[in-house]
Amino acid sequence: MFVKFVSVDRVPVVVNASQVSFISSVEDGTRIRFGEGRSVTVTEPMDEVLHRLDQTHQLPKI
Repeated sequence: MFVKFVSVDRVPVVVNASQVSFISSVEDGTRIRFGEGRSVTVTEPMDEVLHRLDQTHQLPKI
């Protein structure tokens, strides 16, 4: 399932929740990391990002 966020340059970003490998807080917002060294930084706070991704029930199980 895809979730829409806003990147730090105010461009809409769509994230595939099943590909997320790591989420961290950064100065500009929240960095969402994927496999193969890919990442995107979004303006939403980490708690909101985690909540919205978790609603998809597709976050990788740890």
